[in-house]
Amino acid sequence: MNRRAHVQHGFAPSQTGSGSRAGARAEPLAWDVRAMRRLTALMLWVMLALAVILAGNWLLSRPQFSIGQIVVRGDVSHNNDVTLRANVVHQLSGNFFSINLRQAKAAFESVPWVRHAQVRRGFPNRLIVNLEEHKPFAFWGEDGASTLVNPFGEVFDANVGEIDQDELPRLNGPVDLAPQVVDLYRQLGPVLAPLGFEVDALELDRHGDWHATLNTGAELVLGSGNLDQVLARTQVFCATLTEISARYNRRATALASADLRHNQGYALQLKGVTTLSNEAAPALPIQHDSHSHR
Repeated sequence: MNRRAHVQHGFAPSQTGSGSRAGARAEPLAWDVRAMRRLTALMLWVMLALAVILAGNWLLSRPQFSIGQIVVRGDVSHNNDVTLRANVVHQLSGNFFSINLRQAKAAFESVPWVRHAQVRRGFPNRLIVNLEEHKPFAFWGEDGASTLVNPFGEVFDANVGEIDQDELPRLNGPVDLAPQVVDLYRQLGPVLAPLGFEVDALELDRHGDWHATLNTGAELVLGSGNLDQVLARTQVFCATLTEISARYNRRATALASADLRHNQGYALQLKGVTTLSNEAAPALPIQHDSHSHR
């Protein structure tokens, strides 16, 4: 009996292990390829930056952006286009984009009478300037000096011929103490005014003593110390001067000079009074110098 051999056909299971997956993964780029790509990207960025710089330089060099107009606003009582052009334009450089505003501000503030300047750009080719000028408060320094001081105690140079010299007092002292000189001048006014006095000149000397010249020509030595101490001595003097003068048939305006540096009073000279006897000395906290009266 023939036997049939039965052969069973089947399919072998597929081999899909981790080794096959690893073979499908992309190989990493070689180091020289990566370096080349990075170099190419860097060169592109450099070329782009150079293009921007060249375009910017071309734009900045266009005549449309050269400063063609300066607009001045604010207080210009002592300046005009002519004086500003003569003093400022030669100090300005650059165009709308490149001009240094800080240097432009300094240039305008170097002009006589200018206290502060604000400078800004006005597209496409303008400078807009706001000026604040000094307000003269008094002459500063020795007679004949061309300097002035403003109400803030800031000393500045100016053409003194532009103002009425009869209207301003003269102040003097160390420049760094100018605000104190201005302050004392202001405070002395109300103290002296009831006697008909005004301060024509006030000086703080190198020894720290204050000297005042009044509108009557009288000379006052106010002494040293802080402003409160000087004012206190002046107030005592003004409160008693009328009574002292009356004892010698004189008005307060007959005052020729006074020295307030004494601890318990002051020494004074009255016009037309030649001597002052001890018996005539008033019972007031005032020191009289009999040798100083005429």
